[in-house]
Amino acid sequence: LQQEKKRWDDEVAGPSVAKFKERKEEFLSPSGIPLPRVAIPGEFDYMQQSGFPGEYPFTRGVQPTMYRSRFWTMRQYAGFASAEESNLRYRYLLEQGQTGLSVAFDLPTQIGYDADDPMSLGEVGKVGVSISSLRDMEILFDQIPLDKVSTSMTINAPAAVLLAMYIAVGKRHNVTSQQLRGTIQNDILKEYVARGTYIFPPKPSLRLITDIFKYCETEVPNWNTISISGYHIREAGSTAVQEVAFTIADAIAYVQAAIDSGQQVDQFASQLSFFFAAHNDFFEEIAKFRAARRIWSHIMRERFGAKDPKSWMLRFHTQTGGSTLTAQQPENNVVRVAIQAMAAVMGGTQSLHTNSLDEAIALPTDFSARIARNTQLYLQHETDITRAVDPW
Repeated sequence: LQQEKKRWDDEVAGPSVAKFKERKEEFLSPSGIPLPRVAIPGEFDYMQQSGFPGEYPFTRGVQPTMYRSRFWTMRQYAGFASAEESNLRYRYLLEQGQTGLSVAFDLPTQIGYDADDPMSLGEVGKVGVSISSLRDMEILFDQIPLDKVSTSMTINAPAAVLLAMYIAVGKRHNVTSQQLRGTIQNDILKEYVARGTYIFPPKPSLRLITDIFKYCETEVPNWNTISISGYHIREAGSTAVQEVAFTIADAIAYVQAAIDSGQQVDQFASQLSFFFAAHNDFFEEIAKFRAARRIWSHIMRERFGAKDPKSWMLRFHTQTGGSTLTAQQPENNVVRVAIQAMAAVMGGTQSLHTNSLDEAIALPTDFSARIARNTQLYLQHETDITRAVDPW
């Protein structure tokens, strides 16, 4: 094969390039990785690097049949103004075919202030829903079946408080904590790296996080106790490689902190989840997701000694790249989002948020939110990309 490649370079590609010069002397991915003109299989251990879907090292996916059995969860991130208004949006989204909720909280809620605190002035309900009390949470999830809907909450420093409120609302609905399904972001290290909504210093923050691991292991067993997030790091300007590197580094810190607190790795690892961005470089994004799965499986098995295959799996949510959208000619963002969503699906995501075309301008309108949701439906029902498990 190597000999044939050299022959092709010399006899076919070489004369062609001499006649039609390539656009660049060297083609690089956005992360600076050189891209060969033509790639051929290298010498590597296929089972060690790729394997089969549903088996270590999970390069090809965490489930043996992936989307042939079940589509990813459509989890559109939403929340604004009051609990009443957000509740209406959630019920509308569920009626329109969304299969999971993703709650955006406003800035005061994210950093632990009540809506009537002077520090909250001008920020209440602005970038998410305002929650100051259990009553607000009851209104937010009114008429929503918590035993059937999976809920993701983008909350970090006060994550324990919002989870406690969610459990309490479930009890009011006669839904036990063992029946609840969902995720709290609960990732404080990326707040220090990229986002800034931290309250407590790092060590006490890690203590809160690992206490949640311990509590949920028995009390809320179907809950993802953390969403270790590269998305915000990517949106803050990192490359795809840096996104994975910082995310994995944060994940290692959380696992080590939990072990140091006396927990056994196989008791909490299966409740860890991840969150990545999908940007425009189609091939690099797909490669990123596959590489992240393989890296994490090796770390969990070899570094931390996890024995349960579920502990080796990197399960993740994806959101299309908000920073890639333009306020100018926003209708073109529909195409960008579709390409990014396809990369996430090809990369094997477990759930997906597709941004709306006007998010570079303001909170999405109903019109744009419908297009964003329908983009996922088109991928599920009007393309063949879900029929093969990892065609890559």
